[in-house]
Amino acid sequence: MTPTPAAQNAAAAIAAAGGPVAYLRNAQALPTQFPVRPEFTNWISEQRSWRESVALLDQSHHMSDLFIRGADAARLLSDTGVNSFAKFPANAAKQFIAVNHEGYLIGDAILFHLEGEAGADDDVYDLVGWHMVLDWVQYHGETGGYDVRFERDPNSIARAAAGGGDPTLYRYELQGPNALALLETVTGRPVPETRFFGMETFEIAGVTVRSLRHGMAGMPGFELFGPWADGERVRAALVDAGEAFGLTLVGSRAYSSANLESAWVPSPLPAIYTGEGSAAYLEWLPAARLGSLAGSFDAERIEDYYLTPYELGYGRTVKFDHEFIGREALERRAAAGEPERVKVSLVWEPEDVAAIQRSAYEAGTPAKFLEFPKARYGQHQVDRVLVGEETIGLSHDVGYSVNEQALLSLASLDPAHAEPGTEVEVVWGEEPNTAKPAVERHRQLRVRATVAPAPYSRFARENYRAS
Repeated sequence: MTPTPAAQNAAAAIAAAGGPVAYLRNAQALPTQFPVRPEFTNWISEQRSWRESVALLDQSHHMSDLFIRGADAARLLSDTGVNSFAKFPANAAKQFIAVNHEGYLIGDAILFHLEGEAGADDDVYDLVGWHMVLDWVQYHGETGGYDVRFERDPNSIARAAAGGGDPTLYRYELQGPNALALLETVTGRPVPETRFFGMETFEIAGVTVRSLRHGMAGMPGFELFGPWADGERVRAALVDAGEAFGLTLVGSRAYSSANLESAWVPSPLPAIYTGEGSAAYLEWLPAARLGSLAGSFDAERIEDYYLTPYELGYGRTVKFDHEFIGREALERRAAAGEPERVKVSLVWEPEDVAAIQRSAYEAGTPAKFLEFPKARYGQHQVDRVLVGEETIGLSHDVGYSVNEQALLSLASLDPAHAEPGTEVEVVWGEEPNTAKPAVERHRQLRVRATVAPAPYSRFARENYRAS
């Protein structure tokens, strides 16, 4: 990627808006879009399928891939990731976490170490996910003197804007209690015991299929992937065999809400706006990739939106067995022993949710419209969580789960208020209203909520990382 002209880079856009908070809260970017059919039947039945039978989710179009090759590929990833790379053989995968120099989160992605057809010298690392982490790694690879080569396959929206073309890989998620039985049927053999984030290779419909033991909604499942040309053949085999197992095709509306049950926060604000090296990075970064901030939390300092890995439950991933960007800052935090906010689920009070919806039928200005099943209306949703008048945390993502019959949000709360059963309030809506396209004229409301574990689903809590 070459630097964009000054008028189009992130630094210029932020300066013109008067700062990062002003830019992001009034960004004209549309809410996150999933370039997949919204519904195949209806989102309620599709949500139920990953709990009751088996769901087929198409992940081929909304995520981006960054393929990394070269002699320094492993070193670049070790230098930019908090993860340990002491043991990361070919045909393995992990959740890759990156932080800035001050130890605040850039984001997470799935990192695959894939063995090339020509052997070890042809190995490739595939970083899959939101663009935030991919941008960060590519920037450091291009500017840090690494012997690496990048091939970027953006999501289908960005690909269409650049002239179209097919994705490099298809990527399907099979999820639900019948997923393994379906996989055994289409592969003709027992599914081997595979640990969480372990990889396996199958034959389906006469083609080789790679897989990741994974679960977007915390249920049993595999992510299947391979060359795009094989994708329709594999999909047809799954659909044909899946009829006997209650296979349900899942569209983007239901898919976007799956994380609420597994407690993955999909798009925390990346800590790229201040700190060491941020000025140069924002000069390099296209403004189009800045996204938008939505929600009732309205701080003047962009740093108030930053999160540490610990606040989203990634503490187990941080390993001080190697040098990486942000290591010293995270070590200082660990040594200081200061309590970090805790990731929890919030169960919104049904009466207050009904009051939000009822306001549309009452005189006066209604509350911010609450979309179902996913209510996030900016790329980075950040709502205030209160006890009395004190802000005790941030709510990151919100939506409805028919499987739990609850409106849930994922939040990071001060430890004193993070025990299950604690009563808090979430402030819903912006005041004053910002200029984002998804923000209509509305008024704020307080919503009572009860703290619950994350993941909220008991099955996900007890089995999500089990073999």
